[in-house]
Amino acid sequence: MNELELVDQIRSGDFAAFKALFLTYYAALCEYASQFISEEDAEELVQELMIYLWESREQLVIATSLKSYLFIAVKNRSYNAIRKAKYRERAHSRLYDYLSKQQLDDPDLYTMNDLTAKIKDAIDSLPDSYRETFQMSRFDGLTNTQIASALHVSIKTVEYRITQSLKILRMKLKDYVPMLLFMF
Repeated sequence: MNELELVDQIRSGDFAAFKALFLTYYAALCEYASQFISEEDAEELVQELMIYLWESREQLVIATSLKSYLFIAVKNRSYNAIRKAKYRERAHSRLYDYLSKQQLDDPDLYTMNDLTAKIKDAIDSLPDSYRETFQMSRFDGLTNTQIASALHVSIKTVEYRITQSLKILRMKLKDYVPMLLFMF
């Protein structure tokens, strides 16, 4: 079976064709992604790509060869993961710099328990759907795809809820702890 036929079968919902695609390319795509990111992250990235392909199969448009499409998608997703990791690293570095310049013995600073209580109150005040999505993302460490699957909503809905949660939390906590902006 050639690539065009395989793509057409997947587009029409043929799970056997999708399984053939998965078995043919999964290991090679994981190996390729592991050149950019950790092996564990590479596997998760390729699994998410495969889920995306299956879920959006009806809109699947491949202008190049299937193999090229898959490898380019893995490369782009890997670069995005690297950018995200670098952003987090910079944010943590800024937070560390901020904290190291503070007088941590200063009695005017909030104690950890007070700060924890303020954060908990702010999170508890979120609308239920936002709070659940936010907690799954930030505390349970789930990806947006995993959250969408667990809550039976679209990935866009998950992204929207997290974005709105962050806006609300930033507003509620801005007067208490400006450095928390770097943490979220």
